[in-house]
Amino acid sequence: MDVIIFEVNDKTGRKIRLTKRAWTHIREEHPEIVDPEEIAKVLKMPNKILSSDRDDSVGWYFLYKKERKEYLKVSAKYLNGEGFIITAHHTTKLQ
Repeated sequence: MDVIIFEVNDKTGRKIRLTKRAWTHIREEHPEIVDPEEIAKVLKMPNKILSSDRDDSVGWYFLYKKERKEYLKVSAKYLNGEGFIITAHHTTKLQ
């Protein structure tokens, strides 16, 4: 079983967790993201939440980062009533 780094309720009240496996992926692919609390903040206080255009079970959470002039985008999947983070990265587009 994967180690859970944190579990929070998102803006809509759903519980979402960040696992060590997902955090390792994020750090390897997007080393500019250094604090898991950044990800928790996006889930709790996003500027926008959208559904994935490829998978109805995936939600995209966006929080604008003024210092970077970009959004931090967190992708979370909901499966069997459980929410878990897939990845996170910076983007200039809400999509």
